Amino acid sequence: MEQLAINGGTPVRTEPFPRWPVWGPEEEQALLDVLHSGRWGIGGTKVPEFEAAFARFHDAQYGVCVTNGTAALGIALRAAGVGPGDEFIIPPYTFVATATAGLALGAIPVFADIDPETYTLDPKSVESRITERTKAIIAVHIGGCPADMDALPDLARRHGLTLIEDAAQAHTASWRGRHVGAIGDMGTFSFQSSKNLTAGEGGIILTDDEELADRCWSIHNVGRVREGAWYQHESWGSNYRMTEWQAAILLAQMPRLEEQSARREENARYLGEQMSKLGLRPLTRDPRVTQHAWHLFIFRYDPQIARGASREEFVRAMRAEGIPCSVGYVPLYATNAVRRGTEDNLRWAGRDPSEIEELHRPCPVAERACYQESIWLPQNVLLGTKEDMDSIAEAAAKVLRLLEPESTPTG
Repeated sequence: MEQLAINGGTPVRTEPFPRWPVWGPEEEQALLDVLHSGRWGIGGTKVPEFEAAFARFHDAQYGVCVTNGTAALGIALRAAGVGPGDEFIIPPYTFVATATAGLALGAIPVFADIDPETYTLDPKSVESRITERTKAIIAVHIGGCPADMDALPDLARRHGLTLIEDAAQAHTASWRGRHVGAIGDMGTFSFQSSKNLTAGEGGIILTDDEELADRCWSIHNVGRVREGAWYQHESWGSNYRMTEWQAAILLAQMPRLEEQSARREENARYLGEQMSKLGLRPLTRDPRVTQHAWHLFIFRYDPQIARGASREEFVRAMRAEGIPCSVGYVPLYATNAVRRGTEDNLRWAGRDPSEIEELHRPCPVAERACYQESIWLPQNVLLGTKEDMDSIAEAAAKVLRLLEPESTPTG
């Protein structure tokens, strides 16, 4: 009799999915080149070379490499003039750094809801949250899917706000044929271990605005100016400089990026078709998204297709079958770090901490995504074969067929 692996049966998969990160002789040689150059940080050539290459690839004029994606967000906000008491609008369905990067500046995150079909920032919800204190909007390209980069730039322009793209998960993604990152005023990327382009850590800020690029450069380089003297510090900044080691790894990784992205696109389309047949609904792709980065394959779960079994029960069963699922985020306003940081910043701004209830009012679509619907598969899964995708669908079909809810609600 067939049994779920979680109940002692044989799992659908025992083989691992493709490893991440991918590396080869190119990375080894790149690191040796840096080692032998004796220039491991300041004065090296790899960082400026990568800044130029990545900016060019993402259709941007300027790139400033930094230590990580969180630092990139904070520097972009500072360059936009966001400071103590200012408000910035973000979705609650994102990584905590989207909020804490601004909290570290004394600014106050305000939450707008997400679109139920794409999980990206809903422009109508954003507009309803704008006040005289609003300075910036951060559009998160969740999972590698661009947010509405027609409506959000238009909204920012009409209200005189800075639009920052949080593209930490969106390497290679494009909107209407243009890569994300400099469609808004600035865009930030991460090169952390899980990202589609990685050096373990690292980040970059992209922009087409020379003045913003110079501000970011100064902030990341302890307040220096590009043509100034070494000990000439014109504004306060810190040391957020990327090392030559990271840049060398990223330069070695870049030639693989387009082929890997094409494979993710192909596999995601096929997997989406197979999962849809089972009643597991992938997020809707806006037709203006000309390339999806697929850092995450996100699909939506409905307990009714599994006799009322919860999403968490489904995910546990899938993992036992060898499929690395997870449920993803909780709403950022539900985290202690964001709530406490916001209350502190309200106090420092001379405002009543009770204002947090309005600033962080619930976002129903994001809550449904976080607590009921969303299930993630990581990007390395999509680097597999068609047969690997079939195994995911096979495991899902098995779980839906055999999973029994652990408890049945009583009247």
